Amino acid sequence: MKKNIYIQLALLLLLISSCGTPNVSYFNDIANGQTNEITQAPGIRLRPDDKLSIVVKSRDPQLTNLFNLPIVSHRVGGSQSLPSNNQQISLYTVDQNGEIDFPVVGKLKVQGLSREEVAELIKDKLIGQNLVKDPVVSIEYANLNFSVLGEVKHPGRYELIREHMTVLDAISMAGDLTIQGERENVLVIREVGDQRVNYRINLQSGRELMQSPAFYLQQNDVVYVAPNKYRSRQTTVNGNRFQSASFWVSVASFATSLILLISRHF
Repeated sequence: MKKNIYIQLALLLLLISSCGTPNVSYFNDIANGQTNEITQAPGIRLRPDDKLSIVVKSRDPQLTNLFNLPIVSHRVGGSQSLPSNNQQISLYTVDQNGEIDFPVVGKLKVQGLSREEVAELIKDKLIGQNLVKDPVVSIEYANLNFSVLGEVKHPGRYELIREHMTVLDAISMAGDLTIQGERENVLVIREVGDQRVNYRINLQSGRELMQSPAFYLQQNDVVYVAPNKYRSRQTTVNGNRFQSASFWVSVASFATSLILLISRHF
């Protein structure tokens, strides 16, 4: 009888200890005053379906207007809105061949180029064909996005608002990980050519994080935060919370029965 009591007591202690608190800290290997070398950010490279705003300026506005797409206004509910408040510049879309059709100049191969390289390419074409002597070419990305899914406070699709955004920026925009998020095993899914490459990131190691190829975001990246083992144990197949009120009532009832049983024999 005593042996059975000891076994039941051990099982109860094991059950309670298994409900410990997860480690939710970041950058555990970074010491105070420690310096880390900043890796060179790869920057954004254009892909098919990316959109660009391209504006050409020079001393002769009438001449450069030939190379700028018309300014249009938003349409709200199918009707034309007020142009004075809702004007925007038309956008270039990189086609499936990696090209844009630039006014007068024609087709330009831009896939794989950075924003600065595209601006330099257009500038060289305009000068080389004696179209504009002193062009100033400004380029902005228009529709670059990434997604954050899983155990974050605000999962969703977010705009890549600048170059050299990091996975930490993505997590911050999504409201940080929930307490149930697995910090040592964050997945980044990236499109590379005609393939998808998976990277695993450990947020608890600052050194590993900053050296990861996925530290800097690219367009269409998917950041997925998996539930940790504590979260996984909380849900049963029928959707009930494992660590629910009924669960703790059962534990309390078992503990009370065990205490009464022990008191009878000691």
